[in-house]
Amino acid sequence: MSLLSGPPRVITAGAGLLEESLRAQAVPTTPVAWHPPLSGTQDALATLMADPRREAANELAVDKLTSARPFLVGVRRAAEILPEGMFLHAGPPITWDRASGPLRGALIGAMLLEGLAADERDAEARLAAGEVRWEPCHEHAAVGPMAGVLSPSMWVFEVRDAEHGGTAYCSLNEGLGKVLRYGAYGPEVLDRLRWMDRVLGPALAAALEAGGPLDLRAMIAQALQMGDELHNRNRAATSLLLRELAPALAETCGEAAEVLRFIGGNDHFFLNIGMAAAKAATDAARGIPGSTMVVAMARNGTDFGVQVSGLGGRWFTGPAGVPDGLYLGAYGPDDANPDIGDSTITETSGLGGFAMAASPAIVRFVGGDVSDAVAATRSMYEITLAEHPAYQIPGLGFRGTPAGIDVTLVARTGLLPVVNTGIAGRVAGTGQVGAGLVRPPVEAFTSALAALAADVTAGQPSS
Repeated sequence: MSLLSGPPRVITAGAGLLEESLRAQAVPTTPVAWHPPLSGTQDALATLMADPRREAANELAVDKLTSARPFLVGVRRAAEILPEGMFLHAGPPITWDRASGPLRGALIGAMLLEGLAADERDAEARLAAGEVRWEPCHEHAAVGPMAGVLSPSMWVFEVRDAEHGGTAYCSLNEGLGKVLRYGAYGPEVLDRLRWMDRVLGPALAAALEAGGPLDLRAMIAQALQMGDELHNRNRAATSLLLRELAPALAETCGEAAEVLRFIGGNDHFFLNIGMAAAKAATDAARGIPGSTMVVAMARNGTDFGVQVSGLGGRWFTGPAGVPDGLYLGAYGPDDANPDIGDSTITETSGLGGFAMAASPAIVRFVGGDVSDAVAATRSMYEITLAEHPAYQIPGLGFRGTPAGIDVTLVARTGLLPVVNTGIAGRVAGTGQVGAGLVRPPVEAFTSALAALAADVTAGQPSS
Protein backbone atom coordinates (compact mmCIF):
# COMPACT_ATOMS: atom_id res chain seq x y z
CA MET A 1 0.00 0.00 0.00
CA SER A 2 2.83 2.43 0.80
CA LEU A 3 4.43 1.77 -2.59
CA LEU A 4 1.19 2.57 -4.39
CA SER A 5 0.50 5.73 -2.42
CA GLY A 6 4.03 7.18 -2.75
CA PRO A 7 5.95 8.46 -5.77
CA PRO A 8 6.63 6.00 -8.62
CA ARG A 9 9.44 3.52 -7.93
CA VAL A 10 11.11 0.79 -9.93
CA ILE A 11 11.16 -2.63 -8.24
CA THR A 12 14.35 -4.48 -9.15
CA ALA A 13 15.07 -8.15 -8.56
CA GLY A 14 17.97 -10.48 -9.10
CA ALA A 15 21.30 -9.10 -10.32
CA GLY A 16 22.12 -5.71 -8.87
CA LEU A 17 23.34 -4.10 -12.12
CA LEU A 18 19.95 -2.62 -13.06
CA GLU A 19 19.36 -1.30 -9.54
CA GLU A 20 22.80 0.30 -9.44
CA SER A 21 22.30 1.93 -12.85
CA LEU A 22 18.92 3.37 -11.91
CA ARG A 23 20.23 4.63 -8.59
CA ALA A 24 23.06 6.40 -10.41
CA GLN A 25 20.37 8.21 -12.41
CA ALA A 26 18.53 9.23 -9.22
CA VAL A 27 15.59 6.94 -10.08
CA PRO A 28 13.79 5.73 -6.92
CA THR A 29 14.14 1.95 -6.62
CA THR A 30 13.03 -0.85 -4.32
CA PRO A 31 15.50 -3.74 -4.58
CA VAL A 32 14.09 -7.21 -3.89
CA ALA A 33 16.36 -10.12 -3.10
CA TRP A 34 15.75 -12.94 -5.55
CA HIS A 35 17.59 -16.11 -6.49
CA PRO A 36 16.65 -18.89 -8.89
CA PRO A 37 15.62 -22.19 -7.29
CA LEU A 38 18.43 -24.45 -6.12
CA SER A 39 20.04 -26.25 -9.01
CA GLY A 40 18.34 -29.50 -9.95
CA THR A 41 15.20 -28.93 -7.86
CA GLN A 42 12.85 -27.57 -10.55
CA ASP A 43 11.10 -30.86 -11.34
CA ALA A 44 10.66 -31.80 -7.68
CA LEU A 45 9.31 -28.34 -6.89
CA ALA A 46 6.82 -28.56 -9.76
CA THR A 47 5.60 -31.93 -8.48
CA LEU A 48 5.18 -30.68 -4.91
CA MET A 49 3.51 -27.41 -5.91
CA ALA A 50 0.89 -29.51 -7.69
CA ASP A 51 0.29 -31.82 -4.71
CA PRO A 52 -3.27 -31.02 -3.54
CA ARG A 53 -2.43 -32.08 0.03
CA ARG A 54 0.52 -29.74 0.56
CA GLU A 55 -1.15 -26.49 1.57
CA ALA A 56 -3.58 -28.01 4.09
CA ALA A 57 -0.92 -30.39 5.41
CA ASN A 58 1.51 -27.54 6.05
CA GLU A 59 -1.19 -25.44 7.65
CA LEU A 60 -1.93 -28.29 10.06
CA ALA A 61 1.77 -28.96 10.75
CA VAL A 62 2.64 -25.36 11.57
CA ASP A 63 -0.52 -24.99 13.66
CA LYS A 64 0.51 -27.99 15.76
CA LEU A 65 4.03 -26.58 16.12
CA THR A 66 2.93 -23.12 17.23
CA SER A 67 0.03 -24.23 19.42
CA ALA A 68 2.10 -26.65 21.52
CA ARG A 69 2.14 -25.83 25.25
CA PRO A 70 5.25 -27.45 26.76
CA PHE A 71 5.45 -27.77 30.57
CA LEU A 72 8.40 -28.93 32.64
CA VAL A 73 6.76 -31.72 34.63
CA GLY A 74 9.63 -33.64 36.17
CA VAL A 75 13.25 -34.73 36.37
CA ARG A 76 13.99 -38.45 36.03
CA ARG A 77 16.95 -40.77 35.92
CA ALA A 78 17.75 -41.66 32.31
CA ALA A 79 17.67 -45.36 33.21
CA GLU A 80 13.88 -45.03 33.40
CA ILE A 81 13.57 -44.07 29.73
CA LEU A 82 16.58 -45.76 28.06
CA PRO A 83 16.32 -49.22 26.51
CA GLU A 84 18.60 -51.62 28.38
CA GLY A 85 22.21 -51.56 27.23
CA MET A 86 21.80 -48.43 25.11
CA PHE A 87 23.30 -44.94 25.04
CA LEU A 88 21.79 -42.05 23.10
CA HIS A 89 23.66 -39.46 21.03
CA ALA A 90 22.97 -36.30 19.06
CA GLY A 91 22.30 -36.14 15.34
CA PRO A 92 21.46 -38.79 12.76
CA PRO A 93 22.71 -42.39 13.13
CA ILE A 94 26.46 -42.95 12.91
CA THR A 95 28.98 -45.75 13.45
CA TRP A 96 32.16 -45.67 15.55
CA ASP A 97 34.44 -45.58 12.50
CA ARG A 98 32.81 -42.32 11.30
CA ALA A 99 32.24 -40.74 14.71
CA SER A 100 33.81 -37.33 15.37
CA GLY A 101 36.30 -36.64 18.16
CA PRO A 102 33.75 -34.96 20.47
CA LEU A 103 31.24 -37.79 20.04
CA ARG A 104 33.91 -40.41 20.69
CA GLY A 105 35.09 -38.49 23.75
CA ALA A 106 31.57 -38.27 25.16
CA LEU A 107 30.94 -41.97 24.56
CA ILE A 108 34.24 -42.83 26.27
CA GLY A 109 33.25 -40.63 29.22
CA ALA A 110 29.87 -42.32 29.48
CA MET A 111 31.54 -45.74 29.51
CA LEU A 112 33.80 -44.63 32.37
CA LEU A 113 30.91 -43.00 34.24
CA GLU A 114 28.85 -46.17 34.06
CA GLY A 115 31.76 -48.41 35.10
CA LEU A 116 31.66 -50.27 31.79
CA ALA A 117 35.37 -49.81 31.06
CA ALA A 118 38.56 -49.77 33.13
CA ASP A 119 40.15 -46.84 31.32
CA GLU A 120 40.09 -44.80 28.11
CA ARG A 121 41.68 -47.49 25.94
CA ASP A 122 39.38 -50.18 27.27
CA ALA A 123 36.37 -47.93 26.59
CA GLU A 124 37.49 -47.29 23.01
CA ALA A 125 38.01 -51.00 22.38
CA ARG A 126 34.60 -51.93 23.76
CA LEU A 127 32.84 -49.17 21.80
CA ALA A 128 34.61 -50.15 18.57
CA ALA A 129 33.59 -53.78 19.17
CA GLY A 130 29.93 -52.78 19.52
CA GLU A 131 29.54 -53.90 23.12
CA VAL A 132 27.26 -50.91 23.75
CA ARG A 133 24.60 -49.74 21.32
CA TRP A 134 24.05 -46.05 20.67
CA GLU A 135 21.17 -44.53 18.76
CA PRO A 136 19.98 -40.99 18.00
CA CYS A 137 18.25 -39.10 20.80
CA HIS A 138 15.58 -38.02 18.29
CA GLU A 139 14.52 -41.62 17.80
CA HIS A 140 13.72 -41.94 21.52
CA ALA A 141 11.73 -38.72 22.18
CA ALA A 142 14.89 -36.97 23.36
CA VAL A 143 17.43 -34.35 22.37
CA GLY A 144 21.00 -33.78 23.52
CA PRO A 145 23.26 -30.73 23.20
CA MET A 146 26.58 -31.07 21.32
CA ALA A 147 27.60 -34.77 21.46
CA GLY A 148 24.29 -35.35 23.22
CA VAL A 149 25.40 -38.59 24.87
CA LEU A 150 22.93 -39.90 27.44
CA SER A 151 23.67 -42.91 29.67
CA PRO A 152 21.64 -44.58 32.45
CA SER A 153 23.04 -42.75 35.50
CA MET A 154 22.45 -39.30 34.04
CA TRP A 155 19.24 -37.38 34.75
CA VAL A 156 16.82 -35.86 32.26
CA PHE A 157 14.27 -33.07 32.20
CA GLU A 158 10.81 -34.34 31.31
CA VAL A 159 8.69 -31.94 29.25
CA ARG A 160 5.07 -32.61 28.36
CA ASP A 161 3.00 -30.85 25.70
CA ALA A 162 -0.32 -30.02 27.39
CA GLU A 163 -1.96 -29.29 24.03
CA HIS A 164 -1.09 -32.40 22.02
CA GLY A 165 0.08 -34.82 24.72
CA GLY A 166 3.64 -35.53 23.60
CA THR A 167 6.62 -35.91 25.94
CA ALA A 168 10.28 -35.04 25.33
CA TYR A 169 13.48 -35.42 27.35
CA CYS A 170 16.86 -33.74 27.58
CA SER A 171 19.89 -34.15 29.85
CA LEU A 172 20.78 -31.65 32.60
CA ASN A 173 23.23 -28.92 31.59
CA GLU A 174 26.77 -29.35 32.96
CA GLY A 175 27.99 -25.80 32.31
CA LEU A 176 30.63 -24.58 29.83
CA GLY A 177 34.24 -25.48 29.08
CA LYS A 178 35.48 -29.01 29.69
CA VAL A 179 32.20 -30.93 29.86
CA LEU A 180 31.05 -34.29 28.54
CA ARG A 181 28.81 -32.84 25.85
CA TYR A 182 31.88 -31.21 24.24
CA GLY A 183 33.75 -34.52 24.36
CA ALA A 184 35.79 -33.98 27.54
CA TYR A 185 36.01 -36.90 29.98
CA GLY A 186 38.71 -36.03 32.53
CA PRO A 187 38.32 -36.62 36.28
CA GLU A 188 36.72 -33.21 36.86
CA VAL A 189 34.07 -33.99 34.21
CA LEU A 190 33.18 -37.36 35.73
CA ASP A 191 33.19 -35.94 39.29
CA ARG A 192 30.71 -33.26 38.22
CA LEU A 193 28.43 -35.83 36.57
CA ARG A 194 28.51 -37.99 39.70
CA TRP A 195 27.53 -34.95 41.81
CA MET A 196 24.70 -34.26 39.38
CA ASP A 197 23.55 -37.86 39.79
CA ARG A 198 23.83 -37.83 43.57
CA VAL A 199 22.63 -34.29 44.38
CA LEU A 200 21.35 -32.16 41.50
CA GLY A 201 18.97 -34.62 39.85
CA PRO A 202 17.17 -35.68 43.05
CA ALA A 203 17.00 -32.06 44.25
CA LEU A 204 15.35 -30.84 41.05
CA ALA A 205 12.96 -33.81 41.00
CA ALA A 206 11.81 -33.06 44.57
CA ALA A 207 11.46 -29.33 43.87
CA LEU A 208 9.30 -29.88 40.79
CA GLU A 209 7.15 -32.41 42.62
CA ALA A 210 6.60 -29.89 45.39
CA GLY A 211 6.19 -26.80 43.21
CA GLY A 212 4.27 -28.25 40.31
CA PRO A 213 4.78 -28.05 36.52
CA LEU A 214 6.37 -24.94 34.96
CA ASP A 215 4.86 -23.26 31.88
CA LEU A 216 7.80 -23.21 29.46
CA ARG A 217 5.95 -21.48 26.63
CA ALA A 218 5.33 -18.48 28.88
CA MET A 219 8.88 -18.57 30.24
CA ILE A 220 10.44 -18.66 26.76
CA ALA A 221 8.19 -15.84 25.56
CA GLN A 222 9.27 -13.69 28.49
CA ALA A 223 12.96 -14.54 28.05
CA LEU A 224 12.82 -13.45 24.40
CA GLN A 225 11.58 -10.05 25.55
CA MET A 226 14.46 -9.90 28.04
CA GLY A 227 17.19 -10.42 25.43
CA ASP A 228 17.59 -14.19 25.02
CA GLU A 229 17.31 -16.10 21.75
CA LEU A 230 17.20 -19.44 23.64
CA HIS A 231 20.13 -21.21 21.97
CA ASN A 232 23.40 -19.48 22.79
CA ARG A 233 21.95 -16.91 25.17
CA ASN A 234 19.82 -18.26 28.04
CA ARG A 235 20.71 -15.83 30.83
CA ALA A 236 17.20 -14.42 31.22
CA ALA A 237 15.52 -17.83 30.91
CA THR A 238 17.87 -19.35 33.50
CA SER A 239 17.14 -16.47 35.88
CA LEU A 240 13.39 -16.92 35.42
CA LEU A 241 13.74 -20.65 36.05
CA LEU A 242 15.81 -20.06 39.17
CA ARG A 243 13.16 -17.70 40.54
CA GLU A 244 10.51 -20.40 40.09
CA LEU A 245 12.58 -23.24 41.57
CA ALA A 246 14.27 -21.48 44.48
CA PRO A 247 11.41 -21.60 47.05
CA ALA A 248 10.73 -25.31 46.53
CA LEU A 249 14.46 -26.10 46.54
CA ALA A 250 14.87 -24.25 49.83
CA GLU A 251 12.02 -26.23 51.36
CA THR A 252 12.90 -29.71 50.04
CA CYS A 253 16.69 -29.87 49.61
CA GLY A 254 19.27 -30.03 52.38
CA GLU A 255 21.93 -28.93 49.88
CA ALA A 256 19.84 -26.12 48.36
CA ALA A 257 22.62 -23.53 48.58
CA GLU A 258 24.99 -25.73 46.58
CA VAL A 259 22.32 -26.47 43.95
CA LEU A 260 21.31 -22.81 43.65
CA ARG A 261 24.95 -21.76 43.25
CA PHE A 262 25.44 -24.30 40.48
CA ILE A 263 22.37 -23.17 38.53
CA GLY A 264 23.01 -19.49 39.18
CA GLY A 265 26.60 -19.83 37.96
CA ASN A 266 25.58 -21.44 34.67
CA ASP A 267 23.81 -19.07 32.28
CA HIS A 268 23.15 -21.98 29.90
CA PHE A 269 21.28 -24.11 32.43
CA PHE A 270 17.93 -23.42 30.73
CA LEU A 271 19.22 -24.46 27.29
CA ASN A 272 18.48 -28.16 27.80
CA ILE A 273 14.98 -27.43 29.09
CA GLY A 274 14.32 -25.18 26.10
CA MET A 275 15.55 -27.92 23.77
CA ALA A 276 13.08 -30.43 25.27
CA ALA A 277 10.30 -27.83 24.92
CA ALA A 278 11.21 -27.33 21.26
CA LYS A 279 11.34 -31.10 20.70
CA ALA A 280 7.87 -31.54 22.20
CA ALA A 281 6.53 -28.81 19.91
CA THR A 282 8.12 -30.08 16.70
CA ASP A 283 7.16 -33.69 17.47
CA ALA A 284 3.53 -32.58 17.58
CA ALA A 285 3.85 -31.75 13.86
CA ARG A 286 5.29 -35.11 12.78
CA GLY A 287 3.66 -37.64 10.47
CA ILE A 288 1.34 -35.39 8.44
CA PRO A 289 1.08 -36.81 4.88
CA GLY A 290 1.94 -34.20 2.28
CA SER A 291 3.61 -31.78 4.68
CA THR A 292 6.96 -30.34 3.58
CA MET A 293 7.75 -28.79 6.98
CA VAL A 294 10.99 -29.65 8.76
CA VAL A 295 10.50 -31.22 12.21
CA ALA A 296 14.13 -31.87 13.16
CA MET A 297 17.60 -30.59 12.33
CA ALA A 298 20.46 -32.35 14.10
CA ARG A 299 24.21 -32.94 13.80
CA ASN A 300 26.51 -35.68 15.07
CA GLY A 301 29.80 -33.92 14.32
CA THR A 302 30.14 -35.63 10.94
CA ASP A 303 26.70 -35.37 9.30
CA PHE A 304 23.97 -32.74 9.42
CA GLY A 305 20.52 -34.36 9.16
CA VAL A 306 16.95 -33.18 8.73
CA GLN A 307 13.60 -34.88 9.14
CA VAL A 308 10.38 -33.72 7.47
CA SER A 309 6.82 -34.07 8.77
CA GLY A 310 5.54 -35.91 5.69
CA LEU A 311 8.46 -38.34 5.55
CA GLY A 312 8.21 -40.06 8.92
CA GLY A 313 11.49 -40.81 10.68
CA ARG A 314 13.70 -40.83 7.57
CA TRP A 315 16.97 -38.87 7.81
CA PHE A 316 18.35 -36.74 4.98
CA THR A 317 21.95 -35.77 5.47
CA GLY A 318 24.94 -33.84 4.19
CA PRO A 319 28.38 -33.08 5.59
CA ALA A 320 28.35 -30.90 8.71
CA GLY A 321 30.21 -27.61 8.25
CA VAL A 322 32.66 -25.89 10.60
CA PRO A 323 31.06 -22.85 12.29
CA ASP A 324 32.46 -19.39 11.58
CA GLY A 325 32.83 -17.49 14.84
CA LEU A 326 34.88 -16.49 17.85
CA TYR A 327 37.40 -18.77 19.55
CA LEU A 328 38.46 -19.13 23.17
CA GLY A 329 42.05 -18.41 24.21
CA ALA A 330 44.60 -19.70 21.73
CA TYR A 331 42.14 -21.94 19.86
CA GLY A 332 41.41 -21.31 16.18
CA PRO A 333 39.60 -22.82 13.18
CA ASP A 334 42.11 -25.68 12.92
CA ASP A 335 41.03 -26.84 16.38
CA ALA A 336 37.30 -26.85 15.53
CA ASN A 337 35.17 -29.92 14.92
CA PRO A 338 32.38 -29.72 12.33
CA ASP A 339 28.97 -28.73 13.65
CA ILE A 340 27.52 -31.04 16.32
CA GLY A 341 24.43 -31.37 18.51
CA ASP A 342 20.64 -31.57 18.65
CA SER A 343 20.39 -27.95 19.82
CA THR A 344 19.29 -26.95 16.31
CA ILE A 345 15.88 -28.09 17.50
CA THR A 346 15.65 -24.51 18.80
CA GLU A 347 15.97 -23.11 15.26
CA THR A 348 13.56 -25.78 14.01
CA SER A 349 10.92 -24.44 16.40
CA GLY A 350 11.55 -20.74 15.65
CA LEU A 351 14.16 -19.86 18.28
CA GLY A 352 17.98 -19.67 18.32
CA GLY A 353 19.37 -18.26 15.09
CA PHE A 354 15.84 -17.52 13.90
CA ALA A 355 15.29 -15.22 16.91
CA MET A 356 18.64 -13.44 16.98
CA ALA A 357 16.94 -10.07 16.40
CA ALA A 358 15.59 -10.41 19.96
CA SER A 359 19.11 -10.79 21.37
CA PRO A 360 21.53 -7.98 20.43
CA ALA A 361 24.03 -9.25 23.02
CA ILE A 362 24.35 -12.58 21.19
CA VAL A 363 26.73 -11.04 18.65
CA ARG A 364 29.37 -10.71 21.39
CA PHE A 365 29.30 -14.50 21.70
CA VAL A 366 29.06 -15.62 18.06
CA GLY A 367 30.58 -12.68 16.16
CA GLY A 368 29.20 -10.01 13.85
CA ASP A 369 27.18 -6.99 14.92
CA VAL A 370 23.58 -6.19 15.81
CA SER A 371 22.55 -5.50 12.22
CA ASP A 372 23.72 -9.02 11.29
CA ALA A 373 21.49 -10.53 13.97
CA VAL A 374 18.47 -8.56 12.72
CA ALA A 375 19.21 -9.45 9.09
CA ALA A 376 19.49 -13.14 9.98
CA THR A 377 16.05 -13.18 11.58
CA ARG A 378 14.44 -11.19 8.76
CA SER A 379 15.83 -13.58 6.15
CA MET A 380 14.31 -16.59 7.92
CA TYR A 381 10.77 -15.30 7.35
CA GLU A 382 11.38 -16.16 3.68
CA ILE A 383 11.73 -19.90 4.33
CA THR A 384 9.13 -20.40 7.07
CA LEU A 385 5.40 -20.98 7.03
CA ALA A 386 4.31 -18.77 9.94
CA GLU A 387 5.18 -16.35 12.71
CA HIS A 388 5.00 -17.80 16.19
CA PRO A 389 2.04 -16.28 18.05
CA ALA A 390 3.69 -16.49 21.49
CA TYR A 391 7.39 -15.99 20.73
CA GLN A 392 7.69 -12.32 19.80
CA ILE A 393 10.59 -9.96 19.08
CA PRO A 394 10.36 -6.49 20.64
CA GLY A 395 12.88 -4.96 18.21
CA LEU A 396 10.71 -6.00 15.25
CA GLY A 397 7.54 -4.47 16.67
CA PHE A 398 6.69 -7.67 18.56
CA ARG A 399 6.55 -9.63 15.36
CA GLY A 400 6.44 -13.40 15.96
CA THR A 401 9.61 -15.37 15.35
CA PRO A 402 9.80 -17.16 11.98
CA ALA A 403 8.59 -20.73 12.56
CA GLY A 404 8.07 -23.82 10.42
CA ILE A 405 10.91 -24.33 7.92
CA ASP A 406 9.50 -25.43 4.55
CA VAL A 407 11.87 -27.41 2.31
CA THR A 408 10.10 -26.07 -0.78
CA LEU A 409 10.80 -22.49 0.33
CA VAL A 410 14.44 -23.39 1.01
CA ALA A 411 14.70 -24.75 -2.53
CA ARG A 412 12.83 -21.83 -4.13
CA THR A 413 14.84 -19.09 -2.37
CA GLY A 414 18.22 -20.77 -2.04
CA LEU A 415 18.30 -19.60 1.59
CA LEU A 416 19.50 -22.08 4.21
CA PRO A 417 18.55 -21.94 7.90
CA VAL A 418 20.88 -19.87 10.07
CA VAL A 419 22.19 -21.59 13.19
CA ASN A 420 24.19 -20.14 16.07
CA THR A 421 26.13 -22.73 18.01
CA GLY A 422 29.00 -23.62 20.30
CA ILE A 423 32.15 -25.06 18.72
CA ALA A 424 33.66 -28.28 20.05
CA GLY A 425 37.33 -29.18 19.76
CA ARG A 426 37.92 -31.81 17.08
CA VAL A 427 40.19 -33.89 19.33
CA ALA A 428 38.39 -36.07 21.88
CA GLY A 429 38.80 -34.68 25.38
CA THR A 430 39.37 -31.04 24.35
CA GLY A 431 36.01 -29.51 25.27
CA GLN A 432 34.62 -26.22 23.96
CA VAL A 433 36.85 -24.04 21.77
CA GLY A 434 34.46 -21.28 20.67
CA ALA A 435 31.05 -20.29 19.32
CA GLY A 436 29.74 -19.01 16.01
CA LEU A 437 27.31 -19.27 13.10
CA VAL A 438 26.88 -22.09 10.60
CA ARG A 439 24.61 -23.01 7.69
CA PRO A 440 23.39 -26.56 7.03
CA PRO A 441 24.49 -28.45 3.91
CA VAL A 442 22.18 -27.91 0.98
CA GLU A 443 22.17 -31.67 0.23
CA ALA A 444 20.07 -32.40 3.32
CA PHE A 445 17.23 -30.24 1.98
CA THR A 446 17.44 -31.16 -1.70
CA SER A 447 17.43 -34.88 -0.91
CA ALA A 448 14.38 -34.43 1.34
CA LEU A 449 12.69 -32.46 -1.44
CA ALA A 450 13.40 -35.24 -3.94
CA ALA A 451 12.02 -37.87 -1.56
CA LEU A 452 8.81 -35.89 -1.05
CA ALA A 453 8.37 -35.54 -4.80
CA ALA A 454 9.08 -39.24 -5.36
CA ASP A 455 6.36 -40.17 -2.88
CA VAL A 456 3.87 -37.92 -4.66
CA THR A 457 4.79 -39.34 -8.07
CA ALA A 458 4.51 -42.90 -6.80
CA GLY A 459 1.16 -42.16 -5.22
CA GLN A 460 2.41 -43.47 -1.90
CA PRO A 461 1.44 -42.10 1.50
CA SER A 462 4.29 -39.79 2.58
CA SER A 463 4.44 -41.12 6.13
